[in-house]
Amino acid sequence: MQKLEGTVAVVTGAASGIGRSLALRLARQGCHLALADIDAGGLGETAAAVRAAGARATTHRVDVAALDQMTAFRDAVLGEHGRVDLLVNNAGVALLGNVAEVSLDDIRWLLNINFWGVVHGAKLFLPALQERPEAHIVNVSSAFGLIAPPGNAAYCASKFAVRGFSEALAHELAGGKVRVSTVHPGGIRTPIVAHARAAAGIGNAYRSEVITIFEQNARTSPDQAAERILRGIRRNEKRILIGGDARFLDRLQRLFPVRYWNIIGRVWPTDLPQR
Repeated sequence: MQKLEGTVAVVTGAASGIGRSLALRLARQGCHLALADIDAGGLGETAAAVRAAGARATTHRVDVAALDQMTAFRDAVLGEHGRVDLLVNNAGVALLGNVAEVSLDDIRWLLNINFWGVVHGAKLFLPALQERPEAHIVNVSSAFGLIAPPGNAAYCASKFAVRGFSEALAHELAGGKVRVSTVHPGGIRTPIVAHARAAAGIGNAYRSEVITIFEQNARTSPDQAAERILRGIRRNEKRILIGGDARFLDRLQRLFPVRYWNIIGRVWPTDLPQR
């Protein structure tokens, strides 16, 4: 997708972080925006910024995990905008706790948003995208869709699933009008960890320490991430790695697909408080 001006872009998770920054960059490129999030307040702030940049924006309070809400969202977007050229499945959440600590309900909650939200978006909007002369789907995975650190089993499961789903979809659509990109951000300075759900029994000291470590190591801004995604869209890149950390982890996993943790584990933070 070389030309963005005049296109209609759908962005989920648009209330903050990468979603908000990407919406603003798309607005400056002349896109019309359909913005979705469960956070109505943050969504309104993003829409105001997009409109101040001169773009048309509609807002939709949507839980991407709910099929009925996503179906209504799709219908509203097509009713108000008439078409869709770019779909960015960006909405996501995090969960603190290892497999023994988190509940099945916690895991189900995370997978419903991080994975099924992507599936709902891609499946529901695909027919409309296929009607366009050129269209693009962008699914946001993670560097944790490349490697699997301890304490992140549910999150990794969701992001590995996004990667597999997206790559298979790209192969299915190869040679057609709809391109697919999978995004693997490293540490991005967004509120995802601060807003993470914690397993029962995890105290405030542990949560605070995890947030501090994340903020110390998240070296890429949402604006930088959005610019990298935009460049990947223009170049029709199948895999978009964001940040030096993501590029390093991608190379390391390719070199040592089974033993990468023997290397990374030596420097991974281990000084968290007991919980």
